[in-house]
Amino acid sequence: MENHNPPKSTPLKLRVLLVGNYPNDRQESMLRFAETLLKELKSRGIAVTLLQPKTFFGRFKPTGTGLGKWLGYLDKFFIFPWALKRAAACHDLIHLCDHSNAHYVHYLLNKPHLVTCNDLLAVRSALGEFPQNQTGWTGRILQRLILHGLKQAQHISCISEATLRDLLRLTGRTPSQVDIISMGLNYPYLPGQPDPERKDYLIHVGGDQWYKNRQGVLAIYSELRKFYGHHPPGLILVGPPLANPPPGVESLSNVENESLRSLYSGAELLLFPSLEEGFGWPILEAQACGCRVLTTRKAPMTEVGGDAAFYLDDPADLSASAHLVLNVLKQNPEMRRKSEEAGLKNAAQFSTEKMISNYLALYKKLGLPARY
Repeated sequence: MENHNPPKSTPLKLRVLLVGNYPNDRQESMLRFAETLLKELKSRGIAVTLLQPKTFFGRFKPTGTGLGKWLGYLDKFFIFPWALKRAAACHDLIHLCDHSNAHYVHYLLNKPHLVTCNDLLAVRSALGEFPQNQTGWTGRILQRLILHGLKQAQHISCISEATLRDLLRLTGRTPSQVDIISMGLNYPYLPGQPDPERKDYLIHVGGDQWYKNRQGVLAIYSELRKFYGHHPPGLILVGPPLANPPPGVESLSNVENESLRSLYSGAELLLFPSLEEGFGWPILEAQACGCRVLTTRKAPMTEVGGDAAFYLDDPADLSASAHLVLNVLKQNPEMRRKSEEAGLKNAAQFSTEKMISNYLALYKKLGLPARY
């Protein structure tokens, strides 16, 4: 008997191409963000691929400075566009995971795409908005290309209100062309077992970038030590190695997630007096581990820390900053418990699951429901 029922078609999956960062640039937070998107989108049944510029010329000098920077430019600007165009042709949506790759938008204008914008600090520096951070001529050219790409992009997601305000001001985009999708944690941080070898210490997590205010951390800590006698708390700096750490300071580099979780869990507080940020991941990481946070009263730190963090009005006021650190350290057990619980509750609002759901909703918004 002839079967007049048409065969059931297999539902087509949304095919997403994630564009990640060049490995030799060692932008660890952005590399982890792309890997998190890859893992979580796969778990939602999305056909997703992560594409990054390969280190062809860069393998001869695998650094992001000096000769390595110029070799990296060859990999990123001359070789990678060919790979990107080939990969884009067989995907439904291209997601540039970091705005520092927005110069690739030029190759994607005929494909649905979006850019995640983390911050515009480098663009603003190139425009002269931060006199304390001068940008070289090659940097100014690169940032102009990035800004041009952001102006051309089909859609942009910003990770904070502060980044959104900068984006609208510098690109002339309309709010309808931009969404805010807050970051989730790149690792399932939660209260863990502190290192029994380390007790009574503050922690700072961050790089050497000027806006991280690492020197300010050391200056505040030095001022704090004046209030103590023979047993001041220590300070652990997690980030690039610090040559000749001052008294009481321990410098740790290449710290794995589980070790960092242990450090957060045992710390008295996270001292995070940044001058600027795009988001401020360590604030959430610390709170998720039950660690109190002291950061700058400025967006986006206030967006991320919420009512659970303690805030410095002026990190350059060393005396006032050190006094506030001391006041937090002197909380009685009940007040400390409440502060830690408030941090846990605040961090729970920034879940990875929520971030992924928001990105999936944005993918659909870009006109792709027919294949999804």
